[in-house]
Amino acid sequence: MAIDFNTAAIAAMALWAAGAILGIFSVKNAGLKLPGIILSLVGSAIIAGYIALYWNFLGRPPLRTLGETRLWYAALIPIVGFIVEFRWKIGWLKYYCMSLASFFLIINLIHPEVFDKTLMPALQSPWFVPHVVVYLVGYVFLAAASTAASHNVYLELRSKNNDAGVTVAHYLSMLGFVFLTFGLIFGALWAKEAWGHYWTWDPKETWAFLSWLAYLAYLHANSYKIDRSKLQWYLALSFIVLLVCWFGVNYLPSSQNSVHTYTKG
Repeated sequence: MAIDFNTAAIAAMALWAAGAILGIFSVKNAGLKLPGIILSLVGSAIIAGYIALYWNFLGRPPLRTLGETRLWYAALIPIVGFIVEFRWKIGWLKYYCMSLASFFLIINLIHPEVFDKTLMPALQSPWFVPHVVVYLVGYVFLAAASTAASHNVYLELRSKNNDAGVTVAHYLSMLGFVFLTFGLIFGALWAKEAWGHYWTWDPKETWAFLSWLAYLAYLHANSYKIDRSKLQWYLALSFIVLLVCWFGVNYLPSSQNSVHTYTKG
């Protein structure tokens, strides 16, 4: 490959860090804002480029293992921060997003995986890629929503009003829920083609459904005008259910017989 993972990860994190520093200092010197944005975007572009090269190297989409999905997560979540800054003029979220991306890259640096180029028959379905990608995008939006909600809780505890932050957290959660819904649908279609049935209450399927219900409950609660401070706590903590679904379920005893266990992450 033209570039190895360690080089790409370190370069991306260095650019994110430099972009964040310039962004922070741009509060006093507006001329630093654009260079900071450019550096941050280049950092994300490096990870996206690495994924493209790695896809070509493997000859399959790099979506099979937890390490591979962490690459996608690291590439996608800073983009949500940039979108929020562009749409709502809120710049602080991108720093959290770049920190989360760096965290997942560091995990991959500490625990490198040996990737197999081949895909088992169940993963060769045309529904496999859209199912996983849609879920990853949903996870990215919901991680950003949880981060925004956590920030809102912090401000609430300090008796500071943050209506804009509450709005951002809500819209991000709605977007994430839409992608979760399509992820469930694509997953059922994939299961039907790969194993002959749409749903079997497999541990992974069960936790995916619980995750969907958790965010559906939030949207219903929001429609009934429940106290927004309580909802921010709920939204901040709901991401824990997604984390269990993503990789925590792999450590449950019941996962040993799961059809969704392809390799140990």
